[in-house]
Amino acid sequence: MTALSDDVEVREGTYGEKLIAVEPGGAEFIPLGERHGRPLQLFWTWTSPNMEFATVFVGLLGILLGLSFWETVIAVVLGTVLGSITQGILSTSGPRYGVPQMVLSRRGFGYWGNALPAGINSLVAGIGWFAVNSVSGALALNALTHMPEVLCLLIVVALQLVVAFLGHNLIHVFERYAFPVLVVIFLIASVWTFSKAHPGASHQTIPGAFLIELGATFGYAVGWNPYASDYTRYLKPDADKRAIAWWAGLGLLLSCVLLETVGAAAGTIAGVASNANPTAGWTGIFPAWLRDLTLIAIVIGGIAANALNIYSGAISFTAIGFKLPLAARRAIVALGFGAIGFFVGWSGLHNAGSDYNNFLLIIAYWIAPWLAVTFCDMYLRRRQSPAEIEGLLFHKKYTNWAGPVAMLVGGALSIWLFSNQTKYVGLVPKHAGAAGDLTFEVGFVLTAVIYLTWRTIADRSAPAA
Repeated sequence: MTALSDDVEVREGTYGEKLIAVEPGGAEFIPLGERHGRPLQLFWTWTSPNMEFATVFVGLLGILLGLSFWETVIAVVLGTVLGSITQGILSTSGPRYGVPQMVLSRRGFGYWGNALPAGINSLVAGIGWFAVNSVSGALALNALTHMPEVLCLLIVVALQLVVAFLGHNLIHVFERYAFPVLVVIFLIASVWTFSKAHPGASHQTIPGAFLIELGATFGYAVGWNPYASDYTRYLKPDADKRAIAWWAGLGLLLSCVLLETVGAAAGTIAGVASNANPTAGWTGIFPAWLRDLTLIAIVIGGIAANALNIYSGAISFTAIGFKLPLAARRAIVALGFGAIGFFVGWSGLHNAGSDYNNFLLIIAYWIAPWLAVTFCDMYLRRRQSPAEIEGLLFHKKYTNWAGPVAMLVGGALSIWLFSNQTKYVGLVPKHAGAAGDLTFEVGFVLTAVIYLTWRTIADRSAPAA
């Protein structure tokens, strides 16, 4: 498979290091003269968005499933380590190719076949995650100020949209200045939580709970993977790849492991896990001053997370291949997703958290097959030059149907056989509950086997160049 043209779509306009300016373009190549930044900024860019209650609740889920504190911590560490390693690896491609992650995804899926993962990610990030975190922030603001929930939601959404609308530079700066505030407040809240926790509390584990929690923690961490190079594509091509992988992976790892472990500890405190409002249940164990500080941090953390979600969701939408003539196309798409996300969040204000575990598992279900195609294709192209690959990324006649077919088949089979959530229970856990939920593990392996087999047969049967 070779490109018929080496034309590359280059982002128009000048942006530089401006903060109060709308970033032009969408999913195009970033000109070399526009490159700036350093790998260290990835540490706070991937730490701040996880300093929020949605992260805490991932650990609390393990206790709700009946796991012990230590069983939950093991699942948290394993799932997060896997997602952090892949985050670091994917982040290194941004400086070399200068394009977002969902444009790089065209290598394994073809130009139009990539509409499958790019479309899913635009919906999950720009609407799904956006609604989840907006509701979390709105409920915290409501508890803090006692303003109507809908008004709180409107305020939170408006703040998130301002950051995402302006774009890349403001996002990095916002995450940087939110970082010390969030870290200090959540560290104090963590110490208080651990002082009240009972790690040895009795528990009654449901069959397969460990694998379900593992899938949820993996889904939370790996949910950032389709955004990875979105926040490194402005770095110069000669930026240190090891530093990029290290800071991106470490920021994700430390923030998730810390707050998810705190969530597990909170679940061992009487009354927290049983509270209908998990946010109120957790912050209710604090004295008034710490409760208010934590609620403020939850609001800031929600904004930090959703600035990335709405930004990358909009980029993924433009990466589908639609040609939008407007210079501010990414920013305008971000506003559209924000408006939709507001109404989705509004509808979920009164049952927030009830389907969160399902949502995390669904993320793992689709990203694992996508990762399988992405990494297998990276391996097969390891000897190709960047110039050859750049030509593929923007050529509309470039096809690689092995990618979307492998992802669809591998994902569908794994869900049919191994899914274990309230919306659907697969064939295996239906008859053997102890199997838990092996969907993302099986989905990754099945997709990899299908993709590599297809590509091997296709490459052998192709005529010599």
